[in-house]
Amino acid sequence: MVPMTRKLFLCLLLAGLPAVVLWASSQDSDQAQATQEDNEQKVKRLGETSSDDYQLDLAIPRTPAGVKPGSNQASLPDPDQNAHLQALLKKLAAHPGNAATLRQLDDLLSEVVSAADARIEAWELDDAARLLAVVREVNPRLAGLADASRKLDQRQKIRELLDQAKAAKADGRLYQPAGDNALTYYLRAAELDPAVREVQQGLREIQQTMVGNAIDAARNLDFEAADKWLDQASSVRKPQDLVEEARVKVSQYRDQKAEAIEQDVLKAIGRGDFDYAEFTLIDLIALGGHEDRVAALREKIARERVYGQYVPGQVVQDRLLKLDGYAPAVVVVAAGSFMMGAAESDRSAPDNEAPRHRVNIQRGFGLGMQEITVAQFRTFIDASGYQTEAEAKGSSKVWDDSMGRLTDREGVNWRFDFQGDQAAGGLPVVHVSWNDAVAYARWLSAATGEHYRLPSEAEFEYALRADSVTRYWWGDSRPDEAVENLTGEEDQSAGGRKWSAYFRSYRDGYWGPAPGASFTANGYGLYDMAGNVSEWIADCWHATYVRAPVDGSAWDNPGCEQRVVRGGNWASAPESTRSSSDCAC
Repeated sequence: MVPMTRKLFLCLLLAGLPAVVLWASSQDSDQAQATQEDNEQKVKRLGETSSDDYQLDLAIPRTPAGVKPGSNQASLPDPDQNAHLQALLKKLAAHPGNAATLRQLDDLLSEVVSAADARIEAWELDDAARLLAVVREVNPRLAGLADASRKLDQRQKIRELLDQAKAAKADGRLYQPAGDNALTYYLRAAELDPAVREVQQGLREIQQTMVGNAIDAARNLDFEAADKWLDQASSVRKPQDLVEEARVKVSQYRDQKAEAIEQDVLKAIGRGDFDYAEFTLIDLIALGGHEDRVAALREKIARERVYGQYVPGQVVQDRLLKLDGYAPAVVVVAAGSFMMGAAESDRSAPDNEAPRHRVNIQRGFGLGMQEITVAQFRTFIDASGYQTEAEAKGSSKVWDDSMGRLTDREGVNWRFDFQGDQAAGGLPVVHVSWNDAVAYARWLSAATGEHYRLPSEAEFEYALRADSVTRYWWGDSRPDEAVENLTGEEDQSAGGRKWSAYFRSYRDGYWGPAPGASFTANGYGLYDMAGNVSEWIADCWHATYVRAPVDGSAWDNPGCEQRVVRGGNWASAPESTRSSSDCAC
């Protein structure tokens, strides 16, 4: 038996219908080699043939959309293409399986599929359907036909959904009732093809309507409704530009209302009406979105309730709730007013200490009586497991007496003194960063149930001056006795080094930090405010005091990169120990 080649079999024509050829590619140039057994095989449908033997009969074709029954099904709208098609069909009727004719027919039908694709892209769906129907009746297996048919079917479904959405919009059913509204139909269409411009335009219009509802609700101070509208609008489409712009506007309305409520609370606190302050705070809580502000006001009310019973100069020491011990002692500093910054007559003052301005501190506050010691900081580390930045970095700067300057040394952290030796518990803790100081204050708050923080720059200078108006808290020149750990002319290091900038004829006996409270307290009962070690401040660094707060609050900014350091230290030049002196770090 001669091996079968892939052949095409043309069935008998049905009366009243043109010859329509359905085929696979042919290799019938050697038809003479076909055996008698091949010719006698029964005609089978395409679905019943093997992959090596394509035999088919002609079924009555399905009438495509827009074609009247009984008309010529294999007829193309383009006259030239149609003439070419009819000619090729006649050739195949006369010479079934002619490979050259089949290739020409394939090429023609591929052009028709491309034309149908173009009409699908242009949303000329009926024309595309007619073209694909012709191709389907002639060669249902043509490459690209299945993809084009799927795309046409998808576009027809989208068109139907868009028509339903349009009708729903005209009827006022933008997003209600559930399941039968414009939004539902647009979303279903987007699932089929989110890139359709009309789909996205419809979704944007609905999103814009919801955003408008949110803005109207915010204007009426109904922020709960505004948030619901915005949440719903955010689920309509992925682009969130409209929603984000609206959130900003709603936030502005909310902030304006929150600001008004906060001012009422602060006024109540100021006059000592704490019950009314608590009652008014409920409005801010109901407003939502201002948890930090609510927490801050609650802390302020609680703090004012407690500290209102103390008197200026009183020493307060809170108990550590879950530990055996107390927090560092603080001195109650009375409210008051002072001139902050350097006087114009102070020629040693840089620009960052100007302009001099009045600050009114309306409420008293507590400030640490002395610098935090190594032992106190150890309690924090042991209880919290906190890792300082020096520990994470693995090094810190220490005094190298042989070189006469600070140098970086590995393995140094809060446990060490200024030279890199193990520090005694009574020494002020050093090698701590601003973040470490903030973490310690937050731990104290949690450990005592009270509120601890870093002082503002205004509070520190106010407490340092202690009602003085001179360059230093003790006067305008060198002290007459050892009142602070300063750079004295008569001080020297273990290696015999002496200061190049110093207080003339002054000696305090220390080269490096001294144990806390080793010298005289200032007028407010605070130790080591101008010397020994410097202190971290809550404020961001600013080049001048232009637009600085005048109420004693910290001058903070988002993204602050430099913080203020106040109070001189054992190695500071005399100019850096002045009451108005500050520096950036």
